[in-house]
Amino acid sequence: MANNYFQFKQFTVQQEHCAMKVCTDACLFGAWVAEEVFNSTLKVKNALDIGTGTGVLSLMLAQKIKSTKIKAIEIDDSAAAQAKENFESSPWKSRLCVIGHSVQQFKSLTENKFDLIISNPPFFENDLKSEDQKRNLALHSEKLDLMELADTVQFLLHNQGFFAVLLPAQRVSEFEVLAKKGKLFLYKKVFVKQTPAHSPFRAMMIFLPYEIMQPEVKEIVIKKAEGNYTAEFIELLKDYYLYL
Repeated sequence: MANNYFQFKQFTVQQEHCAMKVCTDACLFGAWVAEEVFNSTLKVKNALDIGTGTGVLSLMLAQKIKSTKIKAIEIDDSAAAQAKENFESSPWKSRLCVIGHSVQQFKSLTENKFDLIISNPPFFENDLKSEDQKRNLALHSEKLDLMELADTVQFLLHNQGFFAVLLPAQRVSEFEVLAKKGKLFLYKKVFVKQTPAHSPFRAMMIFLPYEIMQPEVKEIVIKKAEGNYTAEFIELLKDYYLYL
């Protein structure tokens, strides 16, 4: 059974009311995006987190990118309340805001464009579902499919902004096609492997609203064959994980 909270170095994530708990690949994604933005020339004044869940991605961004104001959208009422609790107890509560709407509602109501949009979206379409409706909403894309995600991002993203997304490795090619139709073009792609012996199970990607000549494609391995974290994983997570 998952713990009711996950303790980071500078903040705590309560998660008892969220269907999807804090997990390693989401933490890696948050740290990677924060590092990419920190090292870029992009000045991120405002960011949008689509499907925030516990709020962990927004909190990691807020820790690293000091001046950014972040709006976090969450359709599930319990998860939205939990994210708000996590934001309020963090050192960056003045820069974090939870919006308890669907992204479709938010899109119809806002006039803002965002310098950064980040999403760890529902992963599965047309797969066997569980009896847990909250987990279904978090895992399955019946409320936000990938085509709609791409269209929404294209509408909300600033013309010099970044869009970062975490997806299962097997859905990467599909999403790249959908993104290109929505005039979002691949900038960087990192395949994530559990160990050197495993095939990639996730992909972390950044898209831009304009095309570049040659996207960067890499991979990262979470753990060495003997079970210890790799140096690259430690470098990304050392500012967040307690025991790194």
